[in-house]
Amino acid sequence: MQFPRLRMRYPVLSSSLIFRIVDIWHRGAAWILGPLLVGTMAVGLAFGGEQASKLNNWVLTAAPYSPLIFMPLGFALLAYLSRRFFPGSQGSGIPQTVAAINTLDTAKNNKLLSLRIAIGKILLTLGGLTIGALIGREGPTVQIGASIMHMFYGRGPFQNAEARRTLILAGGAAGIAAAFNTPLAGIMFAIEELSKRHAFSANSSTLITVIVSGLISLSLLGNYTYFGSTGAELDWRSGVWAILVCGIIGGGAGGLFSQLLISVSSRLPPRLANLLRNRALLFAAVCGLIVALIGIYTNGLVFGTGYQSTRLTLEDSGTLPWYFGIAKLIATLLSSVCGISGGIFAPSLAVGAGIGDNIATLFPNLATHGAIVLLVMAAYLSGVTRAPVTSFIIMMEMTDSHQMLVPLMSASVIASAISKFICPTPLYHKLAERFLPLPARFFKHE
Repeated sequence: MQFPRLRMRYPVLSSSLIFRIVDIWHRGAAWILGPLLVGTMAVGLAFGGEQASKLNNWVLTAAPYSPLIFMPLGFALLAYLSRRFFPGSQGSGIPQTVAAINTLDTAKNNKLLSLRIAIGKILLTLGGLTIGALIGREGPTVQIGASIMHMFYGRGPFQNAEARRTLILAGGAAGIAAAFNTPLAGIMFAIEELSKRHAFSANSSTLITVIVSGLISLSLLGNYTYFGSTGAELDWRSGVWAILVCGIIGGGAGGLFSQLLISVSSRLPPRLANLLRNRALLFAAVCGLIVALIGIYTNGLVFGTGYQSTRLTLEDSGTLPWYFGIAKLIATLLSSVCGISGGIFAPSLAVGAGIGDNIATLFPNLATHGAIVLLVMAAYLSGVTRAPVTSFIIMMEMTDSHQMLVPLMSASVIASAISKFICPTPLYHKLAERFLPLPARFFKHE
């Protein structure tokens, strides 16, 4: 009751107080409520993805040839839903996040980041995992996290382009951290990948966002490592040849995948590109049919993220067939170019595990099986993303293999250099050009 009188007697003081209260409220909502939502969404997507994979396995067990029917239809349906109801949700979601950071558009309504897109991303990704598409949930979680944090833009102190960029960076980093339960990798992903075109200036805010979202993941899922723990070791002084071989082969394969994905997405002859654009649903159905054929030929081994197969080969408790890596690479490429929602992080790690298993079989004296698989997984991911620091930190945190720090670091750096010769433009930043306004597409590539 006394507040109006105080405001009349001390208008400057009361206005300043109100402004500070509102400012604190908006900052607290952004840096506390936002990360809570990101962490909750990430955990929900992880749980839903696990149930979707179980459902897919049950269907495959009951009817091994059913993918020939439901995968073409499912790919076409998911492509239609993403184009019709959730435009901007196609693919990984990381290119959209990168484009949103790089664009000069400061409008509140963004076509790449919104609550609608976040909801669509969750539903479509779960749909893709249910039908066995070779997609991951980690890339989508980046766009979901960035979309959630972007909701706070235009409120309180978050009014300018720098504040907008900070919110998106923090949301994307929190998404990676919560998806993999790797907080350090989330920070490095923001520095190395999302802020490649801009000076990183969101240190404390990004750290707070990653910590809070990580605590949500930790409280709901427990203190777990994505692929369990591995006892693989490699003395970098005696394992130089293993590091070189794994780095070169893994990086070359990752660069090849990136180049193929870029070529199919944006470098096709104009006539063929127009044909695929006008027949997008048919193209998605054909991709689904080919993936189904590959999956049936491999007895269902390549369907989904490949999490179980990767974990088994890391623990040396399961062997992969020689064709696993190449089959997984081809099927992942088809799942990535057909216009459905889904990331490439988890499938890329599975491809790396398959190639690593091949190298360990061909060169049994090079190093232990587990060490070679770890090195190639990190190298392949580095070759695909051209983010070597993020790649070796993700592998180290996901497998609790801190004893492999130097070998993983070395293999990732070598792989990134090899990949650059094959694919000069970083994958996510090249794909991001499709979402940028025309004048902004001609920025200089690194």
